[in-house]
Amino acid sequence: MLTPILSSLSSCTPPFYLLYEFHCLRDGVSPCWPGWSQTPDFKPSTHLSLLKLSLPLVCQVGVQLRDLGSLQSPPPEFKLVSCLSLLSSWDYRRLPPRLTNFCIFSRDGVSPCWPGWSRTPDVRRCNPEKPGPSSEDPKADSVRAISVRTLYLVSTTVDRMNHVLWPYLLQFLTPVRFTGALTPLCRSLMHLAQKRREAGADPFLIQCDAHASLPSPYAVTARLLVVSSSPYLGDGRGVAALRLLSVLHPNIHPLLGQHWETTVPLLLGYLDEHTEETLPQEEWEERLLMFLRDTLAIVSDNAWICQLSLELCRQLPCYDGAPQEKNFLYKCIGTTLGAASSKEVVRKHLQELLETARYQEEAEREGLACCFGICAISHLEDTLAQLEDFMKSEVFRKSIGILNIFKDRSENEVEKVKSALILCYGHVAARAPRELVLAKVESDILRNIFQHFNTKVLGVKVETKDPALKLCLVQSVCMISHAICSSTQAGSFHFSRKAELVAQMMEFIRAEPLDSLRTPVRKKAMLTCTYLVSVEPALDKQAWADVIRGCLHSVMALLPEPKGEDKGCQEVSPCFPCLCPQPWEQREGRCRRWGHWRGRAAWLSFQSLYLDTLHTLEDLLTSLLQQNMTPQGLQIMIEHLSPWIKSPRGHERARALGVSAHLLRYFLEHLRVSALVPFHNLGLLIGLFSPRCADLWPATRQEAMDCVHSLLYLQLGYEGFSRDYRDDVVERLLSLKDGLVHPDPAILFHTCHSVGQIIARRLPPDQLISLLLTMFEGLGDPDQNCSRAATVMINCLLQERGGALQEKVPEIVSVLRSKLQEAQGEHVLPAAQHSVYLLATQHCAAVVSGLLGSPLPLDSHTCMLWRALAVEPRLAAQVLGLLLEKMSRDVPFKESRAFLLGHTPDRLATLLPLSATCALFEVMSTPAVGPAVLELYPQLFVALLLRVSCTVGVQLPRNLQAQERRGASPALATRNLEPCSSAVDTLRAVLLRSGSEDVAQRMDQEGGWELLRTSAGHEEGVTRLARAMAEHAGPRLPLVLKALACTQSSAYEIQRVTTTAFLAELLSSNVANDLMLLDSLLESLAARQKDTCASVRRLVLRGLANLASGSPDKVRAHGPQLLTAMIGGLDDGDNPHSPVALEAMVGLARLLHLIEAWDLRSGLLHVAIRIRPFFDSEKMEFRTASIRLFGHLNKVCHGDCEDVFLDQVMGGLAPLLLHLQDPQAPVASACRFALLMCGPNLACEELSAAFQKHLQEGRTLHFGEFLNTACRHLMQHFPDLLGRLLSTCLFYFKSSWEGVRAAAPLFTGFLVLHAEPRQQPQVDLDQLISALQILLKDPAPEVRTRAAEALGRLTGPPEDRLQGWRGLAPEQALPGTKPKPSVRDVLGPDR
Repeated sequence: MLTPILSSLSSCTPPFYLLYEFHCLRDGVSPCWPGWSQTPDFKPSTHLSLLKLSLPLVCQVGVQLRDLGSLQSPPPEFKLVSCLSLLSSWDYRRLPPRLTNFCIFSRDGVSPCWPGWSRTPDVRRCNPEKPGPSSEDPKADSVRAISVRTLYLVSTTVDRMNHVLWPYLLQFLTPVRFTGALTPLCRSLMHLAQKRREAGADPFLIQCDAHASLPSPYAVTARLLVVSSSPYLGDGRGVAALRLLSVLHPNIHPLLGQHWETTVPLLLGYLDEHTEETLPQEEWEERLLMFLRDTLAIVSDNAWICQLSLELCRQLPCYDGAPQEKNFLYKCIGTTLGAASSKEVVRKHLQELLETARYQEEAEREGLACCFGICAISHLEDTLAQLEDFMKSEVFRKSIGILNIFKDRSENEVEKVKSALILCYGHVAARAPRELVLAKVESDILRNIFQHFNTKVLGVKVETKDPALKLCLVQSVCMISHAICSSTQAGSFHFSRKAELVAQMMEFIRAEPLDSLRTPVRKKAMLTCTYLVSVEPALDKQAWADVIRGCLHSVMALLPEPKGEDKGCQEVSPCFPCLCPQPWEQREGRCRRWGHWRGRAAWLSFQSLYLDTLHTLEDLLTSLLQQNMTPQGLQIMIEHLSPWIKSPRGHERARALGVSAHLLRYFLEHLRVSALVPFHNLGLLIGLFSPRCADLWPATRQEAMDCVHSLLYLQLGYEGFSRDYRDDVVERLLSLKDGLVHPDPAILFHTCHSVGQIIARRLPPDQLISLLLTMFEGLGDPDQNCSRAATVMINCLLQERGGALQEKVPEIVSVLRSKLQEAQGEHVLPAAQHSVYLLATQHCAAVVSGLLGSPLPLDSHTCMLWRALAVEPRLAAQVLGLLLEKMSRDVPFKESRAFLLGHTPDRLATLLPLSATCALFEVMSTPAVGPAVLELYPQLFVALLLRVSCTVGVQLPRNLQAQERRGASPALATRNLEPCSSAVDTLRAVLLRSGSEDVAQRMDQEGGWELLRTSAGHEEGVTRLARAMAEHAGPRLPLVLKALACTQSSAYEIQRVTTTAFLAELLSSNVANDLMLLDSLLESLAARQKDTCASVRRLVLRGLANLASGSPDKVRAHGPQLLTAMIGGLDDGDNPHSPVALEAMVGLARLLHLIEAWDLRSGLLHVAIRIRPFFDSEKMEFRTASIRLFGHLNKVCHGDCEDVFLDQVMGGLAPLLLHLQDPQAPVASACRFALLMCGPNLACEELSAAFQKHLQEGRTLHFGEFLNTACRHLMQHFPDLLGRLLSTCLFYFKSSWEGVRAAAPLFTGFLVLHAEPRQQPQVDLDQLISALQILLKDPAPEVRTRAAEALGRLTGPPEDRLQGWRGLAPEQALPGTKPKPSVRDVLGPDR
């Protein structure tokens, strides 16, 4: 009868529910079933046995649906009575849609009724009506409710039912098929038991020996305890099972009554405090296991305990479909075995568990491992021994061998067995006594674990690729590590395999895919490393650094929400990487990359796993931080997180900021400051986090603000403030968090500015520089918002605290400049310019020095920084002054001699002046710098002019030369870096910016700038610059000259040369006189007359001579001074061909006609004598200048010269006449001029007329004719000069110029031709003939011809003239010698 009711309670499908009705008799209730009894009269004595026999049959019929069709309808004589309270939703007067069993209630008991089963005459049945067309199938909850009420009414309201149902109702507790009916069954049994107890029945309520079909107390205990592990299933069967168990304690064991009466209500109260959703399953199971342990301890009977363990093992197959309950059953078995004192029983049961376990089921493996772990609490040695024996047993090997027929399946089965064994070892280590585990960890546990995990193929270790085996290994190692670190002896325990385990865990972590989070391998592996942190031996810093990097990469780089076709998901939660604003229905099918799971439950499970993994990472980093709770240790952690904080991917930044905030909170909460020490890395950390307050992700912004808040309080803690101290300024950060929620960039940056102000107020001075340098790193942040926030905060800090940064300015500038090259945002450069400007307003010199440290050539960003300093005139003037100082402070160049001996030294430019020059050019490029340039115009002009002079011919440093050859980077300025050219360009820029565009234009037209750049044309370039300045910038010259005055004593000759050339050229313009600069110029030049540099002295003379052009009317006033200077120039130095002497001769030639004659007389002879040697100088310039000056000397005499000077004139005639044939036209022209000027002073009108006739400029000279005429007049008017003239001719026989050598014998011949015999004593004829004979061998044909002609005149007709000279016959001309050869003999037959 009850079997169908219980079946209906346990059934899940409404069409298969069976409903029983009961017929009430005057004697009680009697169930009706066909063929159950032939007894016409029911008696209570027989009714119990009949019920006993009927229940199994009814269970079979009620459950097996194939038997329902054979059931016959109830007898027609039965009457249906409605004594039971049925639900109104079912019309019980109609035939139910499914077969119905009926029971007859009689005073004797309950008797089932069915056709053919009973012939009782008083039993009647009404004919049921056929179901109408409107009848429907009863709902599942309605049928179930009817069944529950029926069973409860039968057991509680019907008289004497306790005699019928007790204890036979217990038979339905243990069968699995009645699991769904356990709740009402337990309640009914509990009520029946209580009624029996109230009636004073035997305390041993159940006589199991008398009823073999009843479950044993061990089976009841096992069943009720196991089903209580899922207390909310089956309408709260946990409460019902525990209450029944409490009531049955006399039958379980007589010693349990008092204890269970105390503990069971506590368990029930715990369930009342929770619901199915809030109940912590692990804690609940632990309470039940504690209840079991206490029970076993109270019983303390090994036989009873062993019997209970046996029953628990027997029930294992009953829970194959309930993994959670089976898992708890394994725990109960382990707990029971742990309480057993018989080692043989323990080993036997453990062996059976290993042999019968279903290893393919994950829950089975986990339960088996828990069982072994709990058992190891009391039987560690036996547990480990049994595990090792199983590995060696035939069963283990046979299970492998049998499956070899199906290789793939065999490998899979073996891996599952190994997984279970590995997990068993882990649970053994986790639960066994710590003091015993430490001795077994390495020798037994880990050795066997890795023996299962690794196999060998041909002697090579090969690791398995089964993910389940890997997960079991990680879980086991994690539990082992936890056991080690939690032991009281962990401090003295030396774990030799620590490094190996950490390395193995890191391999697992790195092998995990970054596009999915399917298993807890990451979490467990990181947890293992967390436990091993404090275990000895300590790993080195590099090993832990690798662990941190690997774990961070494995978690931080996990992909966020999978990409799909839907673009609606704009933002991802930093905590849940798959959480997005889309509804679950839209998102459900898109998350296949994450483990190919679908469904909300799996998604929530993934989130839970992700959060656990993230928290495990935080715990790992926290444990490592605990090893070094110092600012340095904190900084090390943040440095590992830094790449993720700066990541271009938002989800990575969000995770990194969350972990950082956790670490900072932990550090702050556990801060212990024993002494007031500085938080030396505060600035670095704040600089890392504060720009993230403008991150694109709102959650990241909030975490960043929390980080800054924690850091500032850490600083206060290190300053000595208590932990509960609250600073008003720092607390303002919390109020600013509202501004971080708004996505408007303007609001975000305004908030960042406020954050910067708070930081500036609370940051120690020594941390300011590290903060700024770190924020400069943020300029290149891939998140443009963060980069902009960094610029806002940097400028805020510079404005608020820039005054304390003087010593660090060069470093700041250097870092800022380098970061500009990396940053890509358009906003960075203007912000950097403003930063440099702010610094310069407070530390101008330091900023200039810092920028001057920039490498050359200047890149475009550095150029822009220089230009930023010129936007404000007052600051620009300071900058220009400092640059001028820097440019003149260091030597302009250094000499570097080449390796080869004798090589002329190279001059290499020094960097500082070169950098200052380039910087000046960039500053000049800003239009706003104009007022400052005007203010410093003289200093700028002079300094740059000197810079130009001292860099002429100077080369770049070696490294820059190599860079120039390689080619400049596109990011670098394209301007010429050559030292002199850069100075010239800067000087030109100064002229343009100062309003002297005409000067620059004039120089452009005349090529003056190019001349300035070259060594050969530098002086000329300076001359043209001075000329342009005098013409277009005259009013500025007085200040320029004043500035140039200080360069008189310059250590560099080239600078003195340049300034002297500039001053000298000014004298050629009338501006010197107009601006009343003449005296100062002359005075300045006079002071340089004794300069050690010949070029300076030469230019002094040029300048003095320029007075003839610029102020001729002032020459007479300064005549003696000028004449003295020029004459001194002729005597300059030991070098007879000094350029100073040349300049003196040129200058004298320009000045002579302007100097008073009286002033000339005293020096006329000296000059003539001094310049005479230059007539024959090898240098054309000297010959020209000296001869021309000789002409000017004659010109100024105007025929009124003294005899001494006339003698010089007569002595110069022969050189002048001969140099008419000089190969250089200027020399010949000078000779014409000089001879013309000498003519009047010779007092010979015929000779002067000849000079005028033949030597006029532009007239062709017939030299032979002219020379013949000149010789005739000379011999006629100056016969006494014959010997002197011939001697001069003999000198020029050796002249280096062919034309002069040819003219000398011609001149000699004409002199002899026109000489009178009485002049014979003046001639040394032998010497003359010998010299001519030597000329006959001259390589030049013309010279030989002229020599032969001269010999012909000496030895040929008219013989009487020659004989008259000698007084001898021709044949006696030279006694003792051969006769002189004829011309034909001399020249040869061909001539």
